[in-house]
Parts: sequence; C-alpha cells; structure tokens
Amino acid sequence: QVQLVESGGGLVQAGGSLRLSCVASGRSFSTYAMGWSRQAPGKEREFVAAISWGGRSTYYADSVKGRFTISRDNAKNTTYLQMNSLKPEDTAVYYCIADQFSSARRMTGTEHDYWGQGTQITVSS
Repeated sequence: QVQLVESGGGLVQAGGSLRLSCVASGRSFSTYAMGWSRQAPGKEREFVAAISWGGRSTYYADSVKGRFTISRDNAKNTTYLQMNSLKPEDTAVYYCIADQFSSARRMTGTEHDYWGQGTQITVSS
C-alpha cells in the first residue's frame, strides 16, 4: 500500500510560480512512475505531467509544456511539480498519482494505482 500526500498549493497571481510536492509512504518508491493530474471545476480530470521511476523520462500535457517541470528525489520518496508562468486556466485541484512498473508516457490515462488527496491551486487574473 502506498499513500501520497501533496503540499504546496495555494493562491497565486497570473504569471507567478508555485512548487508542489508529493511525499510517498511505503516501500519501493523507485519502482513507481509518478505524475500529476488535475481537475478544474466542472471539468473532467486531466493528465498534467509524469516522470519515470528513474527520473530519466518525463512527459507533459501540451497545455503545460514549457511552463511546468516534474522531478523526483527517490532518496526522499518525493515528487515535485514546478509550475511557472501560471495562468487562470491552471486553476484546479492537483492530484499526485503513482503507477508501479509503468512508464511516464503510459500515465496519460485516468486509471492509476494510487492517488493523493489533492491540493488546490488558484490562479487569479
């Protein structure tokens, strides 16, 4: 069993930056591809970014490419999402996601082994 706990959400003005963190409990963190998904009010959940178990491969949604950067520190069981040049349309609840023995590219779907509880990001215009 893996538990994912996100932190770092909040309110920011358009053009600003935030960094989300996701700490995973449990064993074998390095066997999991990690990622982030988000859900805006009235919309379906959508993939944001993912990183392979070793951190060598990343994958991003077109809407965040060039603005967001995903990274991980396996020694700390932590995954990060650095978000720059934030836009009002980035407003959503952001969820940390984990899939064991997966690749970053395969995390673009909506089914995942584990989800965090979510953290709210609000970008004001």
